[in-house]
Amino acid sequence: MEKRNIGKSGLSAPFLGLGTWAIGGGSWWGDNDDALSVKAIETAVEQGITWIDTAPIYGLYHSEEVVGEALRHIDRDKVILSTKCGLEWRHESPVLHKVVDGVQTYRDLSAKSIIEDVEDSLRRLGTDHLDVLYTHWQTPDLSIFPLEETVEAMMKLKEQGKIRAIGASNSDIIRGYCKYGQLDVIQEKYSLLTRRIEKQLLPTCKELGVSIQAYSPLEQGLLTGKVTMDTTYPEGSTRNTNPCFQPARRMQAIRLLDSWSDLCEKYHCTKAQLVIALTARMIPGLHVLCGARTPEQAIDNAGALHIALEGADAVQMKWDVDAIS
Repeated sequence: MEKRNIGKSGLSAPFLGLGTWAIGGGSWWGDNDDALSVKAIETAVEQGITWIDTAPIYGLYHSEEVVGEALRHIDRDKVILSTKCGLEWRHESPVLHKVVDGVQTYRDLSAKSIIEDVEDSLRRLGTDHLDVLYTHWQTPDLSIFPLEETVEAMMKLKEQGKIRAIGASNSDIIRGYCKYGQLDVIQEKYSLLTRRIEKQLLPTCKELGVSIQAYSPLEQGLLTGKVTMDTTYPEGSTRNTNPCFQPARRMQAIRLLDSWSDLCEKYHCTKAQLVIALTARMIPGLHVLCGARTPEQAIDNAGALHIALEGADAVQMKWDVDAIS
């Protein structure tokens, strides 16, 4: 199976990774069957989805704990494991991030906090190293937690063998990271409907050899083909404020997917699998994250790894996407 490089780290993985935010449960995702979540992770790896991404804030540590349990049943050398630092609730910092399930969480990218985050994550995950460590959310005022301090701490962890690659999530300070150390990968939201990074981040990433990992490629389920104009969501759902779910944009998405029904028949795949496969081709070397809470969902996602889009089909589909951008 084709593997794609992760920046200049020497690491590589198939384009499709497993996101574990939903596995953390909490008010965002509701209760989960942890045993089923563990099986979903095991199944994903068996199906060739070998990059597992998590974070301490997903379920307030719960996602990392579930991933750690799954890793007890998986050959650690077969997976690329990433987690994040910089969001914590051990203590207050000058920067409140938000309230998560009644807990005030803060942004803290000081060296002390990063090192504590990594040690705690290694313990929960039951491993002696992380393949990728992302800063989760950058502090807007860099005078509070200087970028140089943040990167130096991560480079030190890399020298110690506790992490193998450095990433940043939801941050556009690519040149700053590269000024003080090596940045291997940026994790950002990207889908066929949300393409901001193509103009804002991609040119700099190409220049500096930084990979991109996309989250939310199915646009919170809108691009699965299961959403209709009549689909509604509970009060407080982020889908209600997502511009892509507003009537005009939602109609565009539905019509786009309907126009690809013949391609789904041609490639013997679902609309979601087709969207994942196309998304992975939109940016050279792109890595794509999809969540799964059951083995069946993991198997379904993995189907995208086996879709070999013909050149003419891929070009036409990109034109279709460009037409609604």
